[in-house]
Amino acid sequence: MTPSLPLSLLLLLAVLLGGCATVGPPPEPGPAERVAWHTLPGWTQGRQAEVWPALEATCERLGDTPPWRALCTEVALFPDPSHAQARAFLRGRFVPYRMRNGEGGDRGLITGYYEPLLEGSRQPSERYRYPLYAPPPDLMRIRLGERFPDLAGERVRGRLTPERRVVPYYTRAEIESEDEPLVGNEILWVDDPVDRFFLHIQGSGQVRLAEGGRVKVGYADQNGHRYVSIGKVLIERGELTREEVSLPALRRWLQNHPRQRRSLFNENPSYVFFRIRQDGHDGPLGSLGAPLTPRRSLAVDPRHIPLGVPVWLSTHLPPSQPPGKGRAYRRLVMAQDTGGAIRGAVRADLFTGQGEAGEWLAGRMKSRGRLFMLRPAWRYPAQEPHVAAQDKDAAESG
Repeated sequence: MTPSLPLSLLLLLAVLLGGCATVGPPPEPGPAERVAWHTLPGWTQGRQAEVWPALEATCERLGDTPPWRALCTEVALFPDPSHAQARAFLRGRFVPYRMRNGEGGDRGLITGYYEPLLEGSRQPSERYRYPLYAPPPDLMRIRLGERFPDLAGERVRGRLTPERRVVPYYTRAEIESEDEPLVGNEILWVDDPVDRFFLHIQGSGQVRLAEGGRVKVGYADQNGHRYVSIGKVLIERGELTREEVSLPALRRWLQNHPRQRRSLFNENPSYVFFRIRQDGHDGPLGSLGAPLTPRRSLAVDPRHIPLGVPVWLSTHLPPSQPPGKGRAYRRLVMAQDTGGAIRGAVRADLFTGQGEAGEWLAGRMKSRGRLFMLRPAWRYPAQEPHVAAQDKDAAESG
């Protein structure tokens, strides 16, 4: 039973969590039912071996932990499997579960994200005048999950005032006000406020420097305020329809309404802080700490899908000529990342890669889809006879 909270702590949490996600037990439920392998749409025609680099990246992070050690040792024995070998390997070590949403259905929203490239400098100038900030020293990270399990996973941030009162951390509007409360914490300056705003949403990117070369910037922390979609705001205002909202449509709106741009950005109080990455990985790192693999890494809600596990994704690509539905998109991906807007058991964000190609797909991807989590078999009962019998007729070819 969760211990009761003293009144003083309740008042503090009410302030700090104002605007954040509702505190309470995880929503019901994640995994729905155990299913046979042949019920996964497109499984027998899949190219499962292509997920191996992403699976190996997961093993680099989790391979020393007791549950993953034996599995990752076996992964290393198959450095270049065929698709048939990869399917057989997965079927022998995982159990598929169909995810369902709170309404009992199994469809949810599948979107995409990418690694943007910005133009910037190590020094501010008339052109490069929009800062990227490191986590400020007065940012307090408050973790209460060990004592109060209902708060596990909630991102609580605050700051201490000169009067020694704990208050919520600055919002986006406050950070970018004329007061400039974070001056001195800049790591780089970029030339475009729109690109910077979308970098906050993506969480990581690269900056091409005026001095020469590129640097990688990665997510370091966040101000604790709830993420608000500017696309949703524009829908509510009647500026765009739900069907029209996409990254290109948002960019066009912002270009056509420069005077309203700042106030629209401030509708999203969430603010991301960055660090300059010095690791040797080409792509961004996800929340798992593993490098993301284009079209094989997925951001999920970890309250429902644990980071590291494989997920069978069944959705559709955006049509090249809307309206209409694009072709079916079914593939094995790895749950390696999280996101402020990724909430729910059937909600995911596919990492689409870098540059213009990655932005094109991520900016248009907004499809209904299904998720099948592959739970590691070491934590769950062996495959049931009736499930195995159902799966017998699933012919597997390379």
